Amino acid sequence: MRGKAGFGAAGAVGRRLFAIFAVLLAVAFAAASAERTHLHAQFAPGETLYYRIETHTLSTGKTTTPIIDPEGGTKFSQAVDLLVRVGVLPASGADGNAPVAARMRLTYEQAHADSQSDASRVDALSASEDYDRLEGNSFELTLSPDGAISDFEDTDNTLPNASEALTAFSWIKELIAANSFPRRGIAIGDKWPSERPVDDVPLTGFVWRAESNYVREAPCPSVGGKDEQPRASAQTVQQCAVILTRFQIVRRSSAHADQTPPDYIRHGLRAAGTLTGSGESLDSFSLASGLLVSSTQSSTERSDFDIIDASNGEKIHRAGQVQTQTVIAQASPPAPAAAPHY
Repeated sequence: MRGKAGFGAAGAVGRRLFAIFAVLLAVAFAAASAERTHLHAQFAPGETLYYRIETHTLSTGKTTTPIIDPEGGTKFSQAVDLLVRVGVLPASGADGNAPVAARMRLTYEQAHADSQSDASRVDALSASEDYDRLEGNSFELTLSPDGAISDFEDTDNTLPNASEALTAFSWIKELIAANSFPRRGIAIGDKWPSERPVDDVPLTGFVWRAESNYVREAPCPSVGGKDEQPRASAQTVQQCAVILTRFQIVRRSSAHADQTPPDYIRHGLRAAGTLTGSGESLDSFSLASGLLVSSTQSSTERSDFDIIDASNGEKIHRAGQVQTQTVIAQASPPAPAAAPHY
């Protein structure tokens, strides 16, 4: 009897110690979670933001077709400079700090592109005009928390081609990139992976695989004009989470898998080849709003592929490289035009 009593007492003590340990462990986990940063992009209805987007693209390579084209170009370069006013419209469905879809009006205060090609000058001029005609025009769209664009309105029919519209507004998704960060929150020193499909190539099975690193917390770059350098404000300085991301193209599918996109298959075509690439970006996100304040990104993509007509075996071969540098930054409103003097 004494032995059984002793065993029961020891068991009770053990259970109490285990309960205490569980409580302490839960407190530790709660404290650790509280110290993590949870970033969700938040647009405030009625606010107005300005962003400058500068992109430099250099494409080199050669396309070989069954029909010889003596004017076929091997080099194309383009510099795009945009200043966009983002007006946030009233929206419904807000739920505390959770990310929600935002309705916004985008006005291209400035839009210009300088394109050069060793092919026909007409092609270069056309590429520039696609951006130039944006200037002074406004568009409305809904941006979902995952970056999807819907309910696009182009009342002046500035961009009649749907693909043109997607290209012209693809940058807007970067503003809410923080929504894709780990749900558990992030802490300085954390690293996490992500993937996104490779666009604009006639090959399937490839993705951009990235690893992001929360390197530090620092004062956000100041909001300035095109020629202003980032500087600390004399007033309260907004704090930003600084994220360094490195990425590369990898093939997810088997080396023997068909690489042809579904649309090509429906038109009796087949595609096969190689695709490689790498790059990095340094981004600053506001700790207060979760929105992108600045981003500097560079990447290089190399491709070598064939597109084959399954009915007759004729093929188009493309081998080339695309280098891209992009800067997105919050900016000041443009200065009002000076009154004319008579």
